[in-house]
Amino acid sequence: MSTTLTLNVNGQNHTITVNDPSMPLLWAIRDLIGLTGTKYGCGIEICGACTVLVDGQPEKSCDMDVSSAAGRAIVTIEGLSANRTHPAQVAWIKHQVPQCGYCQSGVLMSVAGAMQAGHTGSSIASEVQNLCVCCTYQRMREAIAGL
Repeated sequence: MSTTLTLNVNGQNHTITVNDPSMPLLWAIRDLIGLTGTKYGCGIEICGACTVLVDGQPEKSCDMDVSSAAGRAIVTIEGLSANRTHPAQVAWIKHQVPQCGYCQSGVLMSVAGAMQAGHTGSSIASEVQNLCVCCTYQRMREAIAGL
């Protein structure tokens, strides 16, 4: 039996139909809404590649039921800023953080969530636990230090 849900993603309402309301939010964002900036990494909330903001808080979308996200404000990397002017994006560009870039949307969303909570510098760096297989952690720390 299918379920119809409304997700508010990046300020726009999207009505979707899912066969299973426990479907991960990640797949609704990518496959049903068509926003592919949020990445699949591990599927068990460890790597953070799938991080989005839900009601301003970083959430791992790979393990969050789509039904739990209905009626909440979801922001993906595509909605962080229209033209890469969010301070975290500016710092990432300035410090040339990405290497392969696969994890970066999740890292940026984690940083943005910490910034939105009023955290700065080293407190953001200690909160962001996303994994990066290219190991650009030093450049990430340098970019975060400038926020």
